Amino acid sequence: MTLTEEHRSTRQIRRLGQPDPAARSRGGQRFLLAGLALASAYSLFPVWWLIVAATKNRTALYQSNGLWFSGMHLWQNIRQVFTYDHGIFLRWTANSLLYAGIGSLGGTLIALATGYGLARFDFPGRNTVFACVIGSFLIPIALLTLPLYLMFSTIGLVDTPWAMLIPCLINPFSVYLAKVYTEATIPFELLEAARLDGAGELRIFLSIVLRMMTTGAATVFLLAFVNTWNAFFLPLTVLRGENNWTLTIGLYNWTGKRLESGVDLTGLVLTGALLSIVPMAVMMIAMRRYWRTGVTLGALK
Repeated sequence: MTLTEEHRSTRQIRRLGQPDPAARSRGGQRFLLAGLALASAYSLFPVWWLIVAATKNRTALYQSNGLWFSGMHLWQNIRQVFTYDHGIFLRWTANSLLYAGIGSLGGTLIALATGYGLARFDFPGRNTVFACVIGSFLIPIALLTLPLYLMFSTIGLVDTPWAMLIPCLINPFSVYLAKVYTEATIPFELLEAARLDGAGELRIFLSIVLRMMTTGAATVFLLAFVNTWNAFFLPLTVLRGENNWTLTIGLYNWTGKRLESGVDLTGLVLTGALLSIVPMAVMMIAMRRYWRTGVTLGALK
């Protein structure tokens, strides 16, 4: 079809009242972009409000516009957060990094090993085990908190770091992700070739499987880190002394002091909440290169 005939066909379609496919495509793209813009604004609105609130003093926090700046007191607020109650905020930050970092790292290794075993080993009851894994990650962690507290209370682990670290080591959803990723990236032929060369199962897992599952491991670790960092009900139940609290529990305690003793720490709570976002943002940026490597590797394959 020549260019003239194509223009004639387009004019005929418009005369008949039929929609233009190109115009319909452009309309769908505009609708999608508008939806994405609204979703982005909805997601960034609380962050913007938190940034603005963290820059105000107590008077401006209650009397000025909540969506715009009124003076710049951010550094004074940060200094007060770090020095209040002998710097307990730094202790809570260290506790959160310990629980989220060590617990998520151990949980990631266990999930990768379990997922690899379920995906690449045939043993009696494998389907039953996988069904139990699927069913267990559908149970909310809040329902397991009381049994965990009773068990830890019996063996004397309440108000210790182990009360937070042990639950972080077992994450059924991470096991499911590891199994799915193993099935997609680890071929049987590679494992058989390694076994023919005399490599043991442990060496295969440490030297071959873990290196090929870097992208999946980064995803599992980051999800576990964010989940542990934002945990509330479990640390509220198993941690009693404020020296073992996480940032979430510590900021919650500061919020309640206004009702208990009349001390208004709202400014410190908002500034501390803003500072608590920084480690997760750093973790997201640090893990980005592993995702990019995985995407590039998949494209080359």
